Amino acid sequence: MLTPISEDLELPLVFIEAQMQSDADFYGRFFAGIFLYLRQYKIARPWRGLLILRRRSQDLGYNSPYQILLDAWVQRLYLENLIPLTDLSPNLALLRLLVIPDREASGAAQSILSSSETELEFRRLLELVEAILINKFPRLSIEEVRQMLDLKEADSTQTRYYQEVLQIGKQEGRQEGRQEMLRQEIALILRLLTRRCGELAIAKQEQVRSLPIDVLESLGEALLDFRGIEDLEVWLQENVSH
Repeated sequence: MLTPISEDLELPLVFIEAQMQSDADFYGRFFAGIFLYLRQYKIARPWRGLLILRRRSQDLGYNSPYQILLDAWVQRLYLENLIPLTDLSPNLALLRLLVIPDREASGAAQSILSSSETELEFRRLLELVEAILINKFPRLSIEEVRQMLDLKEADSTQTRYYQEVLQIGKQEGRQEGRQEMLRQEIALILRLLTRRCGELAIAKQEQVRSLPIDVLESLGEALLDFRGIEDLEVWLQENVSH
């Protein structure tokens, strides 16, 4: 939803939704959501709708109950209408990339990237193009997607930036995976300690959370023999350096 920053009550709210697949309940859900919002928040402004759709043949439910609203208040943008067009703005070219035939995707993506005039603009377009191609070709690896983009050696800054994006993404993915595994391991150990030793004080829970990974793994093995909180206290004194 786009909300005007102006206090002029003649400016409308704009409800935007993109729908790429058929859905026989779409129109009913779309308009129900709008009117529920208008009622719940007692909106005094007019409103408009913008629907970004893949093609006219999509089954979105019955038009008849909503025809007046669709004709007067809602604009429908069909991406298939962009396919034969050229000289589009970068934003419209990105939308066109979603629906053009697969055989044309590589050239269209390269054209979008070549339209950038600054490194910042290239970065923005690259992230969007990459996301679209990965979804358009789910069986391709990230390296194969890079080959489709055919970044030139002369574009050293751009190529280096792209490689950095890939490397950072991989590092962040691995780091997030390790952090998630560590959070799960800590949660499991705390649950087992509660069963063995009773409810732990918050300070004691934080002490366990702050343990190094190797010490935490040792605690996970040792706690199976604990019979009470005293065993935990003794183990911490013996295994945690002060």
